[in-house]
Amino acid sequence: MGKRIENVEIKIDKMCFPNKGVGMYEDKKVFIANALPGQTVRCNVYKRKGSFRADRFEIIERADYEIDSDCPAFGSCGGCLYRTLPYEQELELKKNMVLELLSNAGVEGFIFEGIKPSPAENEYRNKMEFSFGDTGKGGSLCLGMRKRGSFYEVASAEDCKIVHEDIRKIVNAVREFFVDSKETFYHKTAHTGSLRHLLVRRAHFTGEILVALVTASDIKTELEPLKNRLLELETEGSITGILHIINDGVADIIKADSINLLYGRDYIYEKLLGLTFKISVFSFFQTNSAGAEVLYETVREFAGDEKNTVLFDLYCGTGTIAQLMSSQADKVVGIEIVEEAVEAARVNTKLNNIENCQFIAADVLNGVDDLMDKPDLIILDPPREGLHPKALPKICTLFSAPRMIYVSCKPTSLARDLPLLKEYGYEPIKIACVDLFPRTANVETVCLLKHTGTV
Repeated sequence: MGKRIENVEIKIDKMCFPNKGVGMYEDKKVFIANALPGQTVRCNVYKRKGSFRADRFEIIERADYEIDSDCPAFGSCGGCLYRTLPYEQELELKKNMVLELLSNAGVEGFIFEGIKPSPAENEYRNKMEFSFGDTGKGGSLCLGMRKRGSFYEVASAEDCKIVHEDIRKIVNAVREFFVDSKETFYHKTAHTGSLRHLLVRRAHFTGEILVALVTASDIKTELEPLKNRLLELETEGSITGILHIINDGVADIIKADSINLLYGRDYIYEKLLGLTFKISVFSFFQTNSAGAEVLYETVREFAGDEKNTVLFDLYCGTGTIAQLMSSQADKVVGIEIVEEAVEAARVNTKLNNIENCQFIAADVLNGVDDLMDKPDLIILDPPREGLHPKALPKICTLFSAPRMIYVSCKPTSLARDLPLLKEYGYEPIKIACVDLFPRTANVETVCLLKHTGTV
């Protein structure tokens, strides 16, 4: 770990993406996770290979803009980071981090259209995955988010502010049900215990709710009483499905060895910008429905009113963008490596009576080789790691599309890819941030690029 210097006081000057406060010690930068600009902190500094870092800290003096958190689990919960910031300050912080990343990467000459806020700061998430655990060694059964820096302990989600009250009621009902049982939470190293996770999806615009309990196969408790208890809850939305997922794997992830339908159906419907989407328990869908409308409206705005003969949606997922853009093109072609997502895209296209979308199940790297059309516009919505280094030159040289729109869920990947796209003649014209994840470190960024014709 390197040399340790104890009890050092550091003033945090700024923040770099995604969540590292930056201060100075001995004329060198010190990076401190989760420390905010304007705070003075006391920490142990570790020197390693000429650089400094600090993992844990104590706040000596708060920043002058900080407010009291409205969540009792804040600080211990591994979810939210910014509950002591006014939302306007959080937006400013995220905007500055994105602009600094782009500046450091040499990306310039674009119009920055600012950061668009989420329509809601709280109760915006339409999907949450909760873990069973305890509140500490020998503590009572808990259901919530993993505590920051802890392998087993869980911070209660009974007052979680970023989910709807319906979800909080479901979490509390499930926890209370199992507190009275003999079941214990799944121990990740001993591989004992049966209770693993609770996944809840609640569509923002339709109010439909899907509840999925995840346990090991050796659970002994009869689940019919739990189903009845959930259906008796007074909720604003309606529970349309309850699932029991069996997972005997050792990894601490939600996956299904088998799925048992306890009630209703195994999917919900959500609406976005006039279209309807069928969402199953494992479907990818933006976790902030109202914020997703802002994001996709930004994509539409960047695309302009010009009718496109052919539009490519690469890394299309379940085809949400493709369908929302279908009215602005004669033909839309989407490529996505996850076959289940492609099937969902086809189902939703039929649901919305859209006939000009074609979806291909393939890795973008290889899938683009078989495309015969020449696109007028390419929309790129890659995973967090950004464009595959071999796919990027292929996309640029095979098609030479006049315009691209890059939708990025990780600004560091965007800052890495834009200079590479420039090498193939694509200049950033407009960039806007959209905050889909209030109170967390994440932010979406949309970039319009045009081909200069110089390559």
